[in-house]
Amino acid sequence: MAAHGSHQPKRKEIYKFEAPWTLYSMNWSVRPDKRFRLAVGSFIEEYNNKKGVYPDLLATSGDYLRIWRAGEPDTRLECILNNNKNSDFCAPLTSFDWNEVDLNLIGTSSIDTTCTIWGLETGQVLGRTNPVSGHVKTQLIAHDKEVYDIAFSRAGGGRDMFASVGADGSVRMFDLRHLEHSTIIYEDPQHTPLLRLAWNKQEPNLLATIAMDSCEVIILDVRVPCTPVARLSNHRACVNGVAWAPHSSCHICTAGDDHQALIWDIQQVPRSIEDPILAYTAADGEINGIQWGATQPEWISICYSRVLEILRV
Repeated sequence: MAAHGSHQPKRKEIYKFEAPWTLYSMNWSVRPDKRFRLAVGSFIEEYNNKKGVYPDLLATSGDYLRIWRAGEPDTRLECILNNNKNSDFCAPLTSFDWNEVDLNLIGTSSIDTTCTIWGLETGQVLGRTNPVSGHVKTQLIAHDKEVYDIAFSRAGGGRDMFASVGADGSVRMFDLRHLEHSTIIYEDPQHTPLLRLAWNKQEPNLLATIAMDSCEVIILDVRVPCTPVARLSNHRACVNGVAWAPHSSCHICTAGDDHQALIWDIQQVPRSIEDPILAYTAADGEINGIQWGATQPEWISICYSRVLEILRV
């Protein structure tokens, strides 16, 4: 990535993968013993859409939450989790998050206004029986309209707190130990739908969210509800993704339809943040996904069109 305002990066190191289909999502493996592993997901209107822990599992969402075992060379489906017991159909899932403290917990968000927390069980391989299964630990009505994203917080031990955003324009926080009420952290003044949220990896009081068709990223502090502590507004088209640095509480990367991935230093908050400290422009497409490597903080991955790029920062 180039320093903002300069033309030549000091060390340009970019790796590129081109897929046969449009890419929509990707994420890094969290296993420190297997570096430089990413999973990529496609965006095609079919059932065979192609997002690690123990055993070596990864999850994808769309119609259902699917758990896969990552193998070499083959990755195989372990189980399909559907919380609609009365039908083979369920409302489409919009996102999911895998708890980093309790690896048996996965939360999903859905257009049916609910969030579901799944409990995974991993057993021994017995003949042809899949050793991975799951059950609904809790399902709750999270918003008044569709829920678009869910993310576990590292606060309070990192297991029980999570937040969600949705079409009603609110950020709401939940505690699995006290599900009878939720806390509204922020409401968009125009009730514009909020599409994504991401918790700071080092400072559990900070989170970022983006509104539909918005060119800015809103930074919130749960200790100061309802008032953004910063707005990052240098993108020239709508923002599609945010990723906090895994190793720093004051760095965040944003990406959008202006082909740009920008890294910001928010150390001066609540003083306004005028410009990003690093910028990268994807030559051939609107960036629709961004991830910062959890075990390799010097690498960021982006996807646009049919391309995955890994950038050294």
